[in-house]
Amino acid sequence: MVIGGILNPINSSMLAVALIPIGATFGVPPSQTAWLITGLYLATAVGQPVAGRLVDLYGPRPLYLIGTAVVGLAGLLGALAPTLGVLILSRVLLGFGTSAAYPASMSLIRSEADRTGMSTPAGILSILSIANQVISVIGPTLGGALIGLGGWHLIFTINVPLSVICVILGVVWLPSRPRTRNASGRLDYPGIVLFSATLVSLMLFLMQPRVSRWYLVVFAVAVGLAFVQVQLRVVEPFIDLHVLGGNRPLISTYIRQVLAMVGSYSFLYAFPQWLEEGHGLDAAAAGLLMLPLSVTAVLIIVITGRRARVRGKLIAGSIFLVAAATAPRFVGAHTALALLALVGVLAGLSSGLTGLANQNALYHQADPARIGSSAGLLRTGGYLGALVAAAANARFFQHGATTTGLHELALFLLVVAGLLVLVTLLDRSLARIGRPQPN
Repeated sequence: MVIGGILNPINSSMLAVALIPIGATFGVPPSQTAWLITGLYLATAVGQPVAGRLVDLYGPRPLYLIGTAVVGLAGLLGALAPTLGVLILSRVLLGFGTSAAYPASMSLIRSEADRTGMSTPAGILSILSIANQVISVIGPTLGGALIGLGGWHLIFTINVPLSVICVILGVVWLPSRPRTRNASGRLDYPGIVLFSATLVSLMLFLMQPRVSRWYLVVFAVAVGLAFVQVQLRVVEPFIDLHVLGGNRPLISTYIRQVLAMVGSYSFLYAFPQWLEEGHGLDAAAAGLLMLPLSVTAVLIIVITGRRARVRGKLIAGSIFLVAAATAPRFVGAHTALALLALVGVLAGLSSGLTGLANQNALYHQADPARIGSSAGLLRTGGYLGALVAAAANARFFQHGATTTGLHELALFLLVVAGLLVLVTLLDRSLARIGRPQPN
């Protein structure tokens, strides 16, 4: 479960230091290489709830094996890509392939907890979060090292051996018996198409926001409304809006996830690009300077991971995001590396606290019978945040990863951080999670 779960973060974090070299290879600016981010997260935004639904229907094992096999094929395609378009296609396939492991893992954890009577497997959930954060530590540094050894192609090639390991371990160890199905096994194809069309049209506008492209926003709103109508009428919808409508704490968790991930992914992708282009570091050095961000996130998860209460973590995480968004306003081309590392520390504290707390909150708030779908939707919320971050990256770095662009991005992130603080403070239901129950 851990190895399968790291496939998405390792592909996310390694790319952070490869965007500038890839742009140099194909002769394109950051506003175009941002589609490498968008392609993966559009695919995962759709793929996560689909995979979660299939896990609920057919069990975690087949979805895990198919998804991890696709990752290997996508990595090979990316390594051999002759054009940026083919490289974007490989990222889309990576997005679909990496979508199965997380909902499969949450499903396995829930079924094992039910079997053993373990009501709150906080330690296991922490292990999954720590594994993701550890890969975020390794990813930029590993990506920089691979680029130094053989170019950016190697960050795609590494998916092949990882895929083989996942398939072998999955065949040997994952339970072969699928979960009992209580549905027809049908997928809501109209819902999937409408959801995908809404996201794609909205991202086409956000990547190049212009008044002349207003029709994309109108189309996105129209298709989005059609999606809502279809979901409310279908017996087995792609996204069960009836469940969301009756579970306000869960809705708040999804909103927090989107906002928190806008902050996390903005730092993950924008900061390394600025370090390379705006501060003059090479890919390996930029990768090393990203270590404080993820090391801090890992440490804060280790320190707080086994504590079931989440409200304090979320409040602290949102405040740290405010600080992390403020700091880039005061950096420039000659800022000392130690101060730049401090910006990463602030972002890491926010990322570690909010990511773990939102995952634990979902575990308590979701319907146990739909834990796979709910977990997949939480990841979808995270990837929606990544899409917004990619659009912001394209907008503020449209003329290159400049210091001016970084300062403008910081103002945007301050607004996001303020919203995260507000949503967290208004959600009183968080105080009940992790509180000892009376006998």
